[in-house]
Amino acid sequence: MSLSRRLFWLLTLSLCWLVAAAISLTVGSSGLWSWWDTSSTNEMTSMMLALRMPRTLAALGVGALLAIAGCMQQVLLRNPQADPYILGTAGAAGVGALLGMLFQFPNALIPWLAGLGALISIFCVFALAGQDRSSAQTKVLLTGIALSSFCVAITSLLLSLAPDDRLRGMIFWLLGDISGAEGGKSLAVALILIMVVWPFSRDLNRLSSGVMQAHSLGINLQKLRYFLYVIVAMATAVAVITAGAVGFVGLIIPHALRMLIGHDHRYLIPASALAGGTLLVLADTLGRTIIAPQQIPVGVITALIGVPVFLWMLRKKWHQ
Repeated sequence: MSLSRRLFWLLTLSLCWLVAAAISLTVGSSGLWSWWDTSSTNEMTSMMLALRMPRTLAALGVGALLAIAGCMQQVLLRNPQADPYILGTAGAAGVGALLGMLFQFPNALIPWLAGLGALISIFCVFALAGQDRSSAQTKVLLTGIALSSFCVAITSLLLSLAPDDRLRGMIFWLLGDISGAEGGKSLAVALILIMVVWPFSRDLNRLSSGVMQAHSLGINLQKLRYFLYVIVAMATAVAVITAGAVGFVGLIIPHALRMLIGHDHRYLIPASALAGGTLLVLADTLGRTIIAPQQIPVGVITALIGVPVFLWMLRKKWHQ
């Protein structure tokens, strides 16, 4: 694929990212584009800055984190249908957060509990899978699936034990909720992870071409895999801490972009971050406006969008 086409798609995604952010800031339950009304400019600008800006930044950051994690996961497992939730990292982070909600820990501690759960999960996968030298990382994949199923069972147990006054908030958080997110922290983490991972783009290209080729070029696959697993765990944990369980972003975004711009991770990594943020901020805007003043959890919107898109991509691949 030509360089000009890749640059065209990067510029297009950048423009979509900016347009999506502008839509999120200007569209709300109080009316469409109402903050442009000069009679209420000060009031609506204050509302935009106080309520919509943190939510918009959080959605951009979480979408970018999930897309980056999905991109890395698909290379590591050499499976284009892999996503950030496949190693149980998101499930374990959710368990940690739900424990904090159930036992009414201070709100400041809940993100730390979620992060601890994600960290424990990645160490469990490493310990249980051992030295998996298969090209598809089969033992790691199966261990992650088993751990994810275990976390689902623990989550169901915690929900069954939760009192009625906390159950609704716990369920809403599990479905994906950005309403209480703290602005640009997730976006800052996403930018940092992009800067950390991007220098390894050529190694990722060689790994995606085949394990034997990567070995022949002198790449230390074990160190590269461990490094990228930690990146995936960090990205997923921060996303879950910020927004709860939001599915399909890390699955469909990198997979779709490979069809558009190819497999070169020098372009795929930033493109995934831009497209992931764009998708999630638009989904969040739709969720908070479609039946306003009630809100639909963003995770529900991404699932409703993601399932048909993913099935369409699978069908297109089967008919190639």
